[in-house]
Amino acid sequence: MCGVCGCGEGEVTLVGGGLPRAKPVLDGPMRYRQQPEPKALPVDAAQKRLVQLEQDILSKNNSYAEINRSYLAQHGIFALNLVSSPGSGKTALLVETIGGLRGRVPLTVIEGDQQTSCDADRIRAAGARAIQINTGKGCHLDADMVGRAVQQLQPEADSLLLIENVGNLVCPASFDLGEAHKVVILSVTEGEDKPLKYPDMFHAASLMVLNKIDLLPYLDFDIERCIEYAWRINPQIQVMRLSAKTGEGMQQWIDWLERRGNAVQPVEQRAGSSY
Repeated sequence: MCGVCGCGEGEVTLVGGGLPRAKPVLDGPMRYRQQPEPKALPVDAAQKRLVQLEQDILSKNNSYAEINRSYLAQHGIFALNLVSSPGSGKTALLVETIGGLRGRVPLTVIEGDQQTSCDADRIRAAGARAIQINTGKGCHLDADMVGRAVQQLQPEADSLLLIENVGNLVCPASFDLGEAHKVVILSVTEGEDKPLKYPDMFHAASLMVLNKIDLLPYLDFDIERCIEYAWRINPQIQVMRLSAKTGEGMQQWIDWLERRGNAVQPVEQRAGSSY
């Protein structure tokens, strides 16, 4: 977590204008500065301070997350927090999703990256409204950042909000943004042991999307073992296999989104399912 996980000092910028969040009110670009590093403390005291700081950060974040969740629920906005390591294909998946849902479900996107607005530009070019949050040295989005972005975007009632988090399988697992579900996207170009290496993320996610399956013939990725590892960490996690590039499996994803995840049966069951 920033200030705890070693993100370092930095500045976060919400790129774009719009309506400010009711509290606090800021004029101009919205910037968040981390506190300077504390002076060195004895090991025991430093550890206690670290634990307290972590608890304080998460408690404050959770308060903002509940405000977000209440606002989204009141307006019928179904929000997903898309998380992954860098290069998994989150943005490519979003671009194809926008095309698949065009004319069917109103959709807005919040993009999180340390720098640049490249991904938000791609989303807008695909036809969806988007806002970019640049976190500087920060390694994740938090609920306050997302709440401010929602106030600027003003998503339609009864719509879909997709939040593309910063590429990182560690810190985003701990930060509730007020979303309905975390969706972890794992590319088959990564190791099948990712669920074991990053258990907190896979435990927090409701759905694992295995992307880039068109590359499976050229890789040693063991997809069945990966799914078993994910179930070992989280027996309730749902699984989808798709390729944002070729479109294979995309309709299943589009259908899941269109139903807004309400009363959705597990996409893959442990027994008796065909993948």
